[in-house]
Amino acid sequence: MQEIQEKINQYRLKFEEEAVRVRDRQGLEALRVQFLGRKRGYITKLIENLKHLSPEERPLMGKEINELKTYILAKLEEIKHNVVKTQKKVSHLDLTLPGRQIPLGAPHPLVKLQEEIESIFYQMGFSVEDGPEIETDYYNFEALNFPPHHPARDDWDTIYVEGREDLLLRTHTSPVQIRAMEKRKPPIRIIIPGRVYRKETPDPTHLPMFFQVEGLVVDVGITFAHLKGTLESFLRRLFSERIKIRFRPSFFPFTEPSAEVDISCLVCQGKDSRCRVCRGSGWIEILGAGMVDPQVLKNVNIDPEKFSGFAFGMGIDRTAMFVYQINDMRLFYENDLRLLRQFNRQ
Repeated sequence: MQEIQEKINQYRLKFEEEAVRVRDRQGLEALRVQFLGRKRGYITKLIENLKHLSPEERPLMGKEINELKTYILAKLEEIKHNVVKTQKKVSHLDLTLPGRQIPLGAPHPLVKLQEEIESIFYQMGFSVEDGPEIETDYYNFEALNFPPHHPARDDWDTIYVEGREDLLLRTHTSPVQIRAMEKRKPPIRIIIPGRVYRKETPDPTHLPMFFQVEGLVVDVGITFAHLKGTLESFLRRLFSERIKIRFRPSFFPFTEPSAEVDISCLVCQGKDSRCRVCRGSGWIEILGAGMVDPQVLKNVNIDPEKFSGFAFGMGIDRTAMFVYQINDMRLFYENDLRLLRQFNRQ
């Protein structure tokens, strides 16, 4: 008991000696930790030593320790007040100094292009739909009229969820078309931007994950002329009124008839046989499209005798390469600020 009483007196004197040296907040915090710290504070150690005292002595010393703790807390508050008061006197704000420039970010080029595409279609009366990136085989393939042994189902193209053969990472945003037609009845006019996944070896024009935008229109009396007019208007607003556009016959399981859509080369305008973008052809394949197959409409309980529609899709990453004159798709994902800051100035 006598030993603890001596330490109480010793710590009080030590605190008073240390307190007069405090000049700032850092010194104040160090003093607080030294005496009141939870692990190594002097007061904490005194409280721990109470267990060695007899039951009769413990309350007496506990009272002494609490009085010391209360004294220290009051002094610390007093010192804090004086420190703050002193610092306010010496601190000042010079309003004549120039402000610090805050560096501003900018939309990523892929986000920027996606927003531009969405804006064009908004003005044409479309709405934006979204859906899950992990899909079932039914929505990704079966409902879209993919036969069971279609090459797109091959394991080399599709990434399946381990242990769940019925779940996969969507290979296109077309499953959202099925979900939208299940939820609502015609008229339907939507676009679906989003990430898609395929088993691809990364190279300048291929990635295992990329962005795509698809569109769907379903209503009474929709014809290929509506498809052609919609896409020509969209492409000329996105690229240039002067571009040439051509439609070539193609095949997709979920559209009939189907077409590939090309635009005249944005780099050489068809005048350079050595052009790396169009490979001398003068044309760039930009999207795929077609009239919705009647079987797809039947799969979502829409009467193909009454309604018809068209669908289209394009890769945002690949289109961005043409729009921004970038020859390697991988550059969009390397977070190189030298590249990304260029779009902040545009």
